[in-house]
Amino acid sequence: MAAVTDVLMITYNSPEHVRVSLPHLLSTCDESTRVWLWHNGDHEETLGVVSELARDPRVHRFHHSRENVRLTAPTNWLWSESDGTYVAKVDDDCLPEAGWIERLRDAHEANPAFGAVGCWRFMEEDFLPEVAAAKIAEFDGGHRLLRNHWVQGSGYLLPRDMVRRLGPLRQGQSFTQYCIELARRGAVNGWAYPFIQEDNMDDPRSPRTLFKDDTDFLRRMPLTAQALGITSVADWARQEHESAVAVQKASLDLREYSGWRAKRRGARRRLTRLVRGRGSW
Repeated sequence: MAAVTDVLMITYNSPEHVRVSLPHLLSTCDESTRVWLWHNGDHEETLGVVSELARDPRVHRFHHSRENVRLTAPTNWLWSESDGTYVAKVDDDCLPEAGWIERLRDAHEANPAFGAVGCWRFMEEDFLPEVAAAKIAEFDGGHRLLRNHWVQGSGYLLPRDMVRRLGPLRQGQSFTQYCIELARRGAVNGWAYPFIQEDNMDDPRSPRTLFKDDTDFLRRMPLTAQALGITSVADWARQEHESAVAVQKASLDLREYSGWRAKRRGARRRLTRLVRGRGSW
């Protein structure tokens, strides 16, 4: 039997997403995969959908938090209580393609230095081969990664032993920051290549998006969009493309992510948001 993989899904206030994403996640589970569900809040319709699906034998644990505690507490719940070999998370608005667990697990088992290795959530037009080529590397077993020191917090696989050694997410620490800390300790992070696709239903370019117009977008606005001050579908689509380009261009020099270099990069990001009307100093 393959090494046990524990996958977390956090649900909140979106029954339309959960009706699609949770059955899809369950359908991708093999006999060595266990799903852990954490539901935030008391939205009756969403809780009803989750509670019904929680009876599925592939669901290992279910926790209901009356308060919306966001992401850190549920992630640390899985990381601290799992006894699996690998931990993972799939967002309730994401659909990783069939076979994603097996392929990522195979890559990890051939390469013990792999840390957070993920599915690719962007569109075909977002991939820039001439930009990404320098960061695509081949490893043992013929596995290739588009290397980057962080991946998104959905559709990744991470050895639990690395989590045990580094510890839980700290209050206020993002998954990006956590991945960079893993990289500082020698972990190799990135996206499996050729890509394992993950349909991000929060991307307005997805055929399954709920963002049909700006009114829909404002009602269901993603947390990242809120933080960036984005208020329209068109601007959010541009942001998704820009995010894909940014990770392909991101430096593999870890010195860029600490000290004066990190402060300089932060100042540039703030200036970019200000120019676009997406934030303030």
